[in-house]
Parts: sequence; C-alpha cells; structure tokens
Amino acid sequence: MSATKNRYPHPLIERYASAEMADVFSPARQARTWRDLWIALAETERDLGVDVPEAAIEAMRSARDEVDLARVAELEADLRHDVMAHVHHFGELAPGAKAYIHLGATSCFVTDNAGLIQLRQGLEIVRSRLVAAIAALAGFADQWKDLPTLGYTHWQPAQPTTVGKRATLWLQDLLLDLEQVDAVLAELRFRGARGTTGTEDSFLELLGDGAKVDALNDRLAARFGFPGTYDVVGQTYPRKVDHRVLAVLAGIGASTAKFGGDVRLLQSFGEIEEPFGSRQVGSSAMPYKRNPMRSERICSLARHLCALEIDASWTASVQGLERTLDDSANRRIAISDAFLCADAILQIVSNVASGLVVHEAVIGARLAKSLPFLVVERVLIAGVAKGGDRQDLHEGLRRHAMDARTRIDNGASDNDFFERVARDEAIDLTMTELEALADPTALVGRAPAQVDRLLHGRVDAVLAAAKPEELGPTELRV
Repeated sequence: MSATKNRYPHPLIERYASAEMADVFSPARQARTWRDLWIALAETERDLGVDVPEAAIEAMRSARDEVDLARVAELEADLRHDVMAHVHHFGELAPGAKAYIHLGATSCFVTDNAGLIQLRQGLEIVRSRLVAAIAALAGFADQWKDLPTLGYTHWQPAQPTTVGKRATLWLQDLLLDLEQVDAVLAELRFRGARGTTGTEDSFLELLGDGAKVDALNDRLAARFGFPGTYDVVGQTYPRKVDHRVLAVLAGIGASTAKFGGDVRLLQSFGEIEEPFGSRQVGSSAMPYKRNPMRSERICSLARHLCALEIDASWTASVQGLERTLDDSANRRIAISDAFLCADAILQIVSNVASGLVVHEAVIGARLAKSLPFLVVERVLIAGVAKGGDRQDLHEGLRRHAMDARTRIDNGASDNDFFERVARDEAIDLTMTELEALADPTALVGRAPAQVDRLLHGRVDAVLAAAKPEELGPTELRV
C-alpha cells in the first residue's frame, strides 16, 4: 500500500468542500502568497530608498512559481521553523536575492498578512455561496407563496401559514448572514510591515523616517487590495479578527442548521421532500426509504462549524502581551475547517432548496385535519352574531372539540368537529357556513404579501448584483 493510502483524508477536502475553497488554504497557494509579499516588500523598500538591486527583485519574480513543498519540508525538519524553511527555499531558487528576501521583516509579515488575504478570499467565496442559496430559496418561496400549510408553535399545530412564507424565514436568516459577511469584508485591514512587537523599529532603522514607514504600510495595504492597516498591532494582527470572522461563519451554521432541521421534520410529515436521485439508495436494509441525507449532512456539518467559534474566541483571549505562539496550531485547523465547512454547507443548501419537492395533497390533508380546531374562535363569533350566548356557545364548542379530539386520539383519520357542531341546534350554524369560515386561503393573513415584500424589497437587489455563475444549479460531490 502506498504512503498516500496510509494518510488520513480530511473529509472536508475529500468529500464536501469545493476545490476552490480548498485551494485558498493549500500549501502551494500559501507559498506563492508569501513570495508575493516578499516581492512587494522588496519593491516598496526600494521605492522608498532602501538599496535593493533590481536584479534581486527580478530573481524573486522569476522564481515566484517554483514551489517544491518536499524541499520545504526537508528544510523545516532541519530548521524547525516554517517561515525560515520557505525563506531558505526561495533563496535557493533566487540566490541573487538571498540578502533581500524578508529584509526587516518578522515571520508574521508573511504569515499574518497572508492569513488576512486568506480570510478575505474565503469570505468572498462564502459570499458567493450565500447568494446562490438565497437565489434558490427565493425561487422556492415565490413559487409556493400562496399554498396554505399548517403552522406550528411549540411543535404543535397553530394558525396556518403558507409554504412560501415559511421559506422566507430560512431566506431572511441567510440575508442577515450576507449582511454580516459584507460587514466583515469591509472591516478587514492589512497587518503590514510592523516588526517583531509591532513598534516598526526595524523598518524605522531601514527607512530612517516615520513618514516613510507609514508610506511603506499604506503602499503594501493598497498593493494587496486592503483599505489600510490596523492602527496598532503586537507581533500579530488582533486575533479578535479571527473570532469576528468565525462568529459570522458560525452564524451561517446556525441559519443552515435550522433550514436543514425544518426540512427533515417536514419530510417526516410527508409534506416536503429534499431531492432524491433516481438511483439513490435510502437505506442498505430498508429499500423503500428516502432519508433526508442531504439535510442531515447540513445539520451535521453545521454543528462542527458552530463549535469552531469557541476556538477563535478562546485563542483571542489567551494572546498574552504582544503575542504567544499557542495560537498557531489551533488557527491552522480551526480557520480552514470553518471556511471549508461553510463552503460545503451552503452548496448543499443550494442543492436542496433548488430541488425541494412539495406534496400538496399531504399538506392539504394535514391542514384539513387540524383546521376545524383552528377556527373555533371564528365559529364562536359567528354563533354570537346569530344571537347565541357567548358562554353557552363556548361550552358547547369546547365539548364538541374535546369529543372530536378524543376520537382522533383513538385512531380516527378524519376530524368530525364540524359535523358535531352542525348537528347542534343551539349553535345554529350549517356545514356550508362552517366550511366557509375554514377556507384556508382566508386564514393565512398577509403571508403571500410578506413573501413579495421580502423578495422585491430585499432579495431582488442581491440577485441583480450577483454574478451569473452564482445563480446556477449546484451539484453535490457525494
């Protein structure tokens, strides 16, 4: 068996997340980003008066894409320092630049600035995934905005809503998540070239002027597309930034777990069903089953995503003084896992939302079974309008309702509450009058209008600004 076969395959990489998101956190891409930072540092130092030969910069540019990760691993095993392993490897490839690679910098110049670039790239992908999920749910909500369905509070039957209105609850959560992603993207800043404890001493020594140090950082931030740098840093950028990002991703986990949980519950009722392939196997033992495996996967991954937020908050809380290194190993795992999780979850949400199957007959039957109980107050008002005594009517309706409920509890498939009321001369309402009071379309309030208001007031603008590829179908890897 090959060595590769004996290595643990990370499920988020091998099964769930996209290659696009996995690439953001790949060692090769990180190495190239570090080299971009070293090249930009050398160029900017030269522009500000440091004697860095053009030939050295050109040597770095020429070697930028020659990344031998096996060689880096050899060097790290010897040096026990990941950044210095890359510095040495880059110097081997560009020997004329060895004296100028990493000049004045500490390790966090590359690790932290590259980390901030990763956060931004990851959030941009997550944003695209959110837009795709929003588009899928918006289409579903619009299609089914008028279909009455049994509402629930406390897991018990309650006033009817519509299938589309219920979907807007899921949709609005994702819109709130999108707002948070946009806010974090707008907040992100660059660490810049700040020295070992954030005092910029080494760059002040190199450039000889505080204004030039400010110019160095402003130019580096602009070079990598950031609006500026954090006002002050220690050795690292503030680890509260990681927590802010992971909190937003955990929020996506909470939103999507509710969606997945609701779909699973509705599928158990037989009302709504997630997509099921023609060759898909629901159970190895029970061939008839169509389990909601996609929604279950959403909930499973979301649980992991939500749990990762505490890693970031805890790490931020223990960063003593200018920095400690007990953040490093944790961040290598928690940050990438959070982005890979969010990426995978949102793709599954898009896939499920765009293929949800609505069983109208089941929805209608379940609503009809509970509907007579849900309009008792209307029946009471109608009886009073015909001259009945409210308290006498209330007692009669209570008695009929309890008897009908007992009958259902004993196995009856239908609700005969209306039949009992229609036979009660004291109540004086006909079956036709009772059925008119229980017209489902008259009981959903403003649900259809609320769907339209959310779609046209909020969602249309999001989708109008979306890229075409964000609005297409999403296929699952497994």
